[in-house]
Amino acid sequence: MSNDKQNDAFAALGRYMGMAFLLPTTTFVGYGIGYLLDKGLGTHFCKVVFLILGIAGGFVELIRELQKTTRDS
Repeated sequence: MSNDKQNDAFAALGRYMGMAFLLPTTTFVGYGIGYLLDKGLGTHFCKVVFLILGIAGGFVELIRELQKTTRDS
């Protein structure tokens, strides 16, 4: 395998590994922000709202990344 093909394979591996962690990370961050807001404000609904926003944001970024990947191929 030539050096360029090997570098392209490692770049693709890195891109796909990043996508694998994208959705769980955004979900966790959204829940964490909501949890902290709930503790600070004394409410019980912020964590659900921010959890949903984190999931939606993760899907949006995942779709953007997949579109960028398919466009580059």
